[in-house]
Amino acid sequence: MARIIAVTNQKGGVGKTTTCVNLAASLAAMKRRVLLIDLDPQGNATTGSGLNKGELDTSVFDVLIGTHGVKEVMRPVMEDIPGPGKYWVLPANGDLTGAEVALLDLPSKETRLRAGLYEVDNDFDYILLDCPPALNMLTVNALAASQGVLIPVQCEYYALEGLSALLQTIEHITRALNPSLEIEGILRTMYDPRPSLTHDVSNQLQKHFGSKVFDTVIPRNIRLAEAPSYGLPVLHYEKQSRGAIAYLALAGEFIRKRSA
Repeated sequence: MARIIAVTNQKGGVGKTTTCVNLAASLAAMKRRVLLIDLDPQGNATTGSGLNKGELDTSVFDVLIGTHGVKEVMRPVMEDIPGPGKYWVLPANGDLTGAEVALLDLPSKETRLRAGLYEVDNDFDYILLDCPPALNMLTVNALAASQGVLIPVQCEYYALEGLSALLQTIEHITRALNPSLEIEGILRTMYDPRPSLTHDVSNQLQKHFGSKVFDTVIPRNIRLAEAPSYGLPVLHYEKQSRGAIAYLALAGEFIRKRSA
């Protein structure tokens, strides 16, 4: 049975998509079966995995409205690249911008994704959901479908304020739709150890969340920033970079936490 993880933060620019793509590739490199679901209308996880969103005949939108199943829509990626790290993507394109309106008239609109994932539950070890930076019906569907929430946090002034709002949202979803939902972990991203503010926020996160904060931190790294423009996870773009090493370390910590 797959472990379904929503990667989300209502604050934009904290590394959600970067984390989804690179954690997917790193878990796959460790011989885990991984499906990455792109729920952001921008489709960055789709293009960052090497798919052309403009050429898609179907997308996650079709799964949400019920015209296609997950197995019909998901695509393998990295197949033409030698070595480990291959995974599957349920892609997104511009059609997803209409999901909010389309879901309004459908039954069980908050749990459409959860229902769609039943058919692949035994085909993967991990299913990662890349959420948009907003609390909308797409994010609600992701949280209703997941067992865990992975929260990327940039160690800056407003980080804790945004995190507080997200935790209230998770609590609401847990009460109303998904009592099994829990915090998978807090991930410190774009980490620059030089400013004192970074250490202050990092210490506050560890004080409030304890073992929920991953030991691995994701550094600011130019290779991480460059890789999406080539349609590659950093593991396939520059495997010796600090970014690639950090995400491999995160994948290892991720697996250890689940097996403990």
